[in-house]
Amino acid sequence: MSRRWTPQQFILRRRLRIIACAIIVTLSMILSFVLTARKSVALTVNGETRQVTTYALSVDGLLKQEGIERKTHDLVETSASDRLVNHGTVTVQSAYQTTINLDGQEVPFWTTATSVDQLLGFFESNRRNATKVKVDIKNVYNQLTGGLAINEAGPVTVIADNKTSEAPNGKLPAASILDSKGIVLGREDRVSVEKNGSQTILRVQRVTHGQTTEDIVVPFTNRTVVDDSLEPGQTVIRQQGVSGQQTRTYQTTLVDGVIESSTLIAEKITRQPIDQVTAIGPARQEPKQENTSGPVPPANDTPDKEKTDRKEQDKPKQPGSPTPAPPAPAPAPAPAPAPAPAPAPAPAPAPAPAPAPPAPAPAPAPAPTPTPAPAPAPAPAPAPAPNGRLWHASPAQAQAYAGAVCAQRGWTGKQFDDLVSLWNRESGWRWWAENRSSGAYGIPQALPASKMATFGNNWRDDAAVQIDWGLSYIAGRYGTPSAAWAFFLKKGHY
Repeated sequence: MSRRWTPQQFILRRRLRIIACAIIVTLSMILSFVLTARKSVALTVNGETRQVTTYALSVDGLLKQEGIERKTHDLVETSASDRLVNHGTVTVQSAYQTTINLDGQEVPFWTTATSVDQLLGFFESNRRNATKVKVDIKNVYNQLTGGLAINEAGPVTVIADNKTSEAPNGKLPAASILDSKGIVLGREDRVSVEKNGSQTILRVQRVTHGQTTEDIVVPFTNRTVVDDSLEPGQTVIRQQGVSGQQTRTYQTTLVDGVIESSTLIAEKITRQPIDQVTAIGPARQEPKQENTSGPVPPANDTPDKEKTDRKEQDKPKQPGSPTPAPPAPAPAPAPAPAPAPAPAPAPAPAPAPAPAPPAPAPAPAPAPTPTPAPAPAPAPAPAPAPNGRLWHASPAQAQAYAGAVCAQRGWTGKQFDDLVSLWNRESGWRWWAENRSSGAYGIPQALPASKMATFGNNWRDDAAVQIDWGLSYIAGRYGTPSAAWAFFLKKGHY
């Protein structure tokens, strides 16, 4: 007997079918993920290759899985895009910092080169200007920079202590080559590598310190005195001036016997200067007392009330004036002869001292006798500016630096030409270039400019930091300078 159909049975069966379908879909997705996400990748780190299995979807995920720390200047290349693919390759090259010398300017440079000769080759690959480049090896016994091979392709010319020799095995580091030549380095001696055509030169410069002295002439001071025994305007040298002498002592740094820098450490007057004394006759006095012996009447063309009142106020202050006779003293004849007003007219010329101020005026005695100033101590020579981390590069130096960084990434030829065109349009390769309207700054015109701080805190002044950030930005967003230049031509920005 067949079972009767009920709505409850229909609902139950439908739910079972839905659950079964969901389970099947989930299992299919898991199986598909396992089969497709599981990848075998060839991972090369600093020349060592190994095969790894990973479920990571990106290069960063793979490096994190393998415990590899990716630093700012490290180079990471993949066979495909940033997403990992099965049987793909990932290459990681750790960067280390060296010091290059561009036209005498020391610049920190991050590189992945395996030899100094290869590093110099990076600069040769994209060289556009006659920029002199050499690599300074600060510590030849350092594992990273000092342990770097000098020339993997051939011999090395060694120049030290004015002697030239050849080391046949250029694959050795600087320390080994110098030891084989019996060259012992001092604590401050400098080691550098440079190219001269096809010749690789390992140069040792001896650094010594000493003291040097310099004699400076201290000029004498001219002093003038008034001598009443001389005729007006007559001058006589009473004491001949003699220049003094000052000795300056400098702390000097010499490189291969040539003075490189000097710092003033002491100065001393070894011979005092003798002032030159010149006597001058008194100034000629003009006969002005006739016009100023009496009270000066007010000028007719200046009827100023204030001057008139002042004159009237001054009149009673002169006791010898005969004008007081008409008043009350007239009825008293006895006192009139008794007092000394009669001889008072003698003091009448006393007003002449009142104009005495004009008399000293022509006597310039005090003026020409200035107190002789002490011999001016010459300003100390300015100490040489310290070699800071900031690097204000010229456009030519900036292009030389960028050319080497591009060569490390494999961007030579047209790739570098397009980069030059791009940054010519953006900033003219000027590290201080700033867009006033947008705030974009530096050689790559970063916006906001503070993004460049990831490559160095001195991004505002350091062209090397700006270039490193700009090339990293181009690599991450466009892949190559040519792609960035093509985008710029279409959009007007990049």
